[in-house]
Amino acid sequence: MQRTNPTSLPKDQWDIVITPHREHPSFSEVWKFRDLLYMFVKRDVVTVYKQTVLGPIWFFVQPILTTVVYMVVFGGIAGISTDGVPRILFYSAGVVLWNYFAESLTQTSKTFMENSRIFGKVYFPRIIVPISKVVSGLLKFCIQLFFFLAVLIYHLSIGTKLHPNLYILLTPALITLMAVMGLGFGLIVTSLTSKYRDLMFLIQFGVQLFMYATPIIYPSSIIPEKYKLFISLNPITYVVEGFRYAFLGTGSWSWIGLGYAVAFAFGLLAIGVYIFDRTEKTVMDTV
Repeated sequence: MQRTNPTSLPKDQWDIVITPHREHPSFSEVWKFRDLLYMFVKRDVVTVYKQTVLGPIWFFVQPILTTVVYMVVFGGIAGISTDGVPRILFYSAGVVLWNYFAESLTQTSKTFMENSRIFGKVYFPRIIVPISKVVSGLLKFCIQLFFFLAVLIYHLSIGTKLHPNLYILLTPALITLMAVMGLGFGLIVTSLTSKYRDLMFLIQFGVQLFMYATPIIYPSSIIPEKYKLFISLNPITYVVEGFRYAFLGTGSWSWIGLGYAVAFAFGLLAIGVYIFDRTEKTVMDTV
């Protein structure tokens, strides 16, 4: 029996010819796979605490423990000012926001390393995986935000001098900025770590160091003059300060600073998506 080499046949004799057809990510394609996005989000939320004793209660326990530690170490021992705001409110406001950003960054930075087996077996828009991490983190953020709001309502009911204002209505915009920056940084990091695994060891340290460059454990009012320029270059500064100002009436609200944060966040996301798209085409050769 004589076998014919398929590659020797003219192209017009094939029923189906499969060729790469896109050079850039298609967001309409991501929308078509929205059911898969839902499944990834469900997996992230359910499986993480499935075999734990406390289960979803950990969503509350983590920010509470972190806030208590900050109250004791930075508020009690170090004596860092909170601008007259109760310590639990001051620290929990920063912790809730920072936890969402940090988790979005760290989880998306593991995309290629943790999903290499899936990526090698079936096709779907790869960017769905990091997006699912950000969306699942949003659910955890909302639960932790409920804890912050409960403490805020309690202090308002006992007459604590706080000044919530109409800027609260812009909270979704502030949360979106944190999500976009976390996703943008994460896409860049996961693209780099697909070739340079050593960077993964620096992520946790880098995120922790970045937190100290953000007014999470201290108000911007006590920053020495020589460091103010450095802190002002950090776009998350304006988001955290704006969040505190909206809910507590302390800190500052800067439209110029938030405009800078918006430009930085979406510029970073564009760069991250571009690098991620370039990397995913060859990542299976290196992961």
